[in-house]
Amino acid sequence: MTERTAQTVASIAVMSAGVGVSYAVLANPRLRRFAWRALRLWLGASLPAYFAMQVRQAWDDSRRPMPVVNRPM
Repeated sequence: MTERTAQTVASIAVMSAGVGVSYAVLANPRLRRFAWRALRLWLGASLPAYFAMQVRQAWDDSRRPMPVVNRPM
């Protein structure tokens, strides 16, 4: 089996597993509620952290001195 064939087989296996899990979650109300809560928890934790990191980086960038540009006189 070539590397390309192995990658294709692995991609198909991962995709079919994802489809199967998606169907199980959507078909089962208990799993659907759990997935919704997990998504809200993940977004509630990761998005504010990402925005805080971006704001801090912008703040740090704004305090840096401007680079010296060689201008003809």
